[in-house]
Amino acid sequence: MAIVIGIDVGISTTKIVGIENMNVISPMRIQAADPVTSLYGAFGKYVYENQIPLEKVEQVMLTGVGSEYIDQPVYGLPTTKCDEFIADGLGARFESGLDKIIVVSMGTGTTLVRCDGDEICHLGGISMGGGTLAGLSRIILQTSDIRQVSEMAKNGDVTNVNLQIGDISARALPGLPMDVTASLFGKAQTDAAKEDIAVGLIHAVLQTIGSAAVLAALNTDINEFVMIGNLSLLPQCADVFPMMEKLYNVHFHIPKYSQYCTAIGAALKYVYKNKTK
Repeated sequence: MAIVIGIDVGISTTKIVGIENMNVISPMRIQAADPVTSLYGAFGKYVYENQIPLEKVEQVMLTGVGSEYIDQPVYGLPTTKCDEFIADGLGARFESGLDKIIVVSMGTGTTLVRCDGDEICHLGGISMGGGTLAGLSRIILQTSDIRQVSEMAKNGDVTNVNLQIGDISARALPGLPMDVTASLFGKAQTDAAKEDIAVGLIHAVLQTIGSAAVLAALNTDINEFVMIGNLSLLPQCADVFPMMEKLYNVHFHIPKYSQYCTAIGAALKYVYKNKTK
């Protein structure tokens, strides 16, 4: 059977997947110095490692900011570009199995996309994301390696830097349990441990993103959020989002291939033959 390849081209990182018989085939991530090198490196490695002959590739679908640098067919194959927000919606909907959601794409910044059946709408976004975490970590912790920050954070205590309701009130407030954050870094001291700072930074980014998503759903009947992008892989998501679920009575979902949802959605755009609007 023919395969459709979806490629999410970033400035330095490219994610690539294949869709065959509505199955996701071998997602892969490649880093390089520039988007063109990243794209062609990813494609070459993908077809080689999966032993896919070029004649078996029916279509190549490109998306992501780096796709703007590509203006010719990839290896002479039929190549089309897909709007990134449509790709986010299609990939998240497919991976989560949910039709009525807000997709929260946590990349360098964060974008919000509403899916309601075949209608996909870009709601906007916030300039908080992996770039924020990397930049603040570079300044404060002398590293921009998010994996290193995440490992450091595992030994930290967020209550040492965040001010909670229990720190300012003798009893829980209506709708606000004692362990809810009242102020991010509101309790931080100049001698705070690096591990506490690391977990505080991650919680600050994830809580801000989660709150923005919930606010985007106000006055709607949507209470399902699908979190995609690289930040969805942070182990601290398992601490932050369940807490926010209880606070706001919503559900945050992180699908199996959350990191690759945009590439998956790009391929599905062709598979579905423009059924979305």
